Amino acid sequence: MCGRYTLQHSSVAISHRFALGQIHFDWTPRYNIAPSQLIPVIWNQDGLRHIASHRWGLVPFWAKDPSAGSQSINARAETLQDRASFRQPFQRRRCLIPADAFYEWTGPARSRQPVCIRRLDAELFAFAGLWDEWRPPDGPPLRTAAIVTVPPNSLLSSIHNRMPAILRPEHEAAWLAPDAAAGDLISCLQPYPSEWMEWFPVSRRVNSPAHDDPECMAREAS
Repeated sequence: MCGRYTLQHSSVAISHRFALGQIHFDWTPRYNIAPSQLIPVIWNQDGLRHIASHRWGLVPFWAKDPSAGSQSINARAETLQDRASFRQPFQRRRCLIPADAFYEWTGPARSRQPVCIRRLDAELFAFAGLWDEWRPPDGPPLRTAAIVTVPPNSLLSSIHNRMPAILRPEHEAAWLAPDAAAGDLISCLQPYPSEWMEWFPVSRRVNSPAHDDPECMAREAS
């Protein structure tokens, strides 16, 4: 799964990396992004890539209330075409969720050790994501998103039985393409190559969403 991640790069760096057509947000670097918080989401519209803030935790358009989002921060790649919450977003509302690292926890239940997982070069990448829009009886619409997950690669298999679906750069445009075939989309959802990644133990400060600073990523001795 993916329950915490980082996005330390600036709005300008994100814009350049993902060739954005419009920027609808001003991003402050984050070191411990948690579910229910606002996250940047990139989608295609009229041939341009747009970015805006969505709440992390997908609320289907047909939900009775927005509490459903707390149970849908992740979407398993194997069930995207089957689960009612994800079927239409998979068909029509796919997105990129920019990130530069994510966290997992390993070890005994009472002394879980957080670890930071990222690319070897610590550069930006994109999670495969889904988004939807829930409209309340009154008030503004709520846009939400979920991160797609896949089985782990060999590097992460000892840490967790799932990992976020990190798209290879050459698959990002295909994931956003409005006319993409389901089979082509599923083929983009593969475990990211182990040889391109690293992980290391970090401070237990990251255990609390109240902590959101560079110290969350401080390396600890293995």
